[in-house]
Amino acid sequence: MRNRLVWVFFLPSTAGRKRLKAGLNGGVGIQTESPFGAGSPTTGDDFTAASQSVLCVVGTSGPDPTTVYVDMRALRHDRVRLVERGSPHSLPLMESGKILPGVRIIIANPETKGPLGDSHLGEIWVHSAHNGSGYYSGYGEEVLQSDHFSSRLSFGDTQTVWARTGYLGFLRRTELTDASGERHDALYVVGALEEAMELRGMRYHPIDIETSVIRTHKSIVECAVFPWTNLLVVVVELEGSEQEALDLVPMVTKAVLEEHYLIVGVVVVTDIGVIPINSRGEKQRMHLRDGFLQDQLDPIYVAYNM
Repeated sequence: MRNRLVWVFFLPSTAGRKRLKAGLNGGVGIQTESPFGAGSPTTGDDFTAASQSVLCVVGTSGPDPTTVYVDMRALRHDRVRLVERGSPHSLPLMESGKILPGVRIIIANPETKGPLGDSHLGEIWVHSAHNGSGYYSGYGEEVLQSDHFSSRLSFGDTQTVWARTGYLGFLRRTELTDASGERHDALYVVGALEEAMELRGMRYHPIDIETSVIRTHKSIVECAVFPWTNLLVVVVELEGSEQEALDLVPMVTKAVLEEHYLIVGVVVVTDIGVIPINSRGEKQRMHLRDGFLQDQLDPIYVAYNM
């Protein structure tokens, strides 16, 4: 299985405005600090509130990051079940570093806004003195997202104000100790909430399916998936002859069925460069979906399995 590395960088307030991005294995760095001081809006040309909320926080220190192995089948039901390395359906996840003093993180249900236990996957919420209150759009307008920057739990500690990251993850007490001999709570990030797909009553992350598809044939150079009604659409970019396009369809559908127990509704084979990618290297799956629905992809081959 693919080792998804998604790093959350915690920055001191003196670090200034920096755009951080972990390039390893397509990881995502979440910029989390307002350089104008606590409660100040942050200029937001490097991110959007929907995908990278302005939060705050600190760097990593102590022992090397730990890796845990989780059951992908349990994750689809928003449950966290640790398994042994090499177990069937295991997904390796590396922690995002030590949570430093002054920073509080909880895992909350994104729908009910209630706190979740250790065995549940939920949205990562952060509380710190450096939390921002909003961001500026590219047109210089201040845009406030109260639900992202000033959220409160629906029960329990309802007084604390939290910032929502838009990322799904969980907390675990690591077994490794730092120089002081203490263990620490480790944060593990699974994926972006807005990118997760609800299919057959379960939550799937596109990157897992896309990784399976890319491995099926050397001529597939890129892949993107998205839901369409109740169907899964797989778009692959082909580097090779058009005669290979027809051969890719059964390979793609077989891989997705065997590894993720999903039936592919549509396979679209295109030329290289059709899948839109923004300046941060992120796939624009919804733009791709719009192009598919408007018949603008100019595909080499389309196979429907309705």
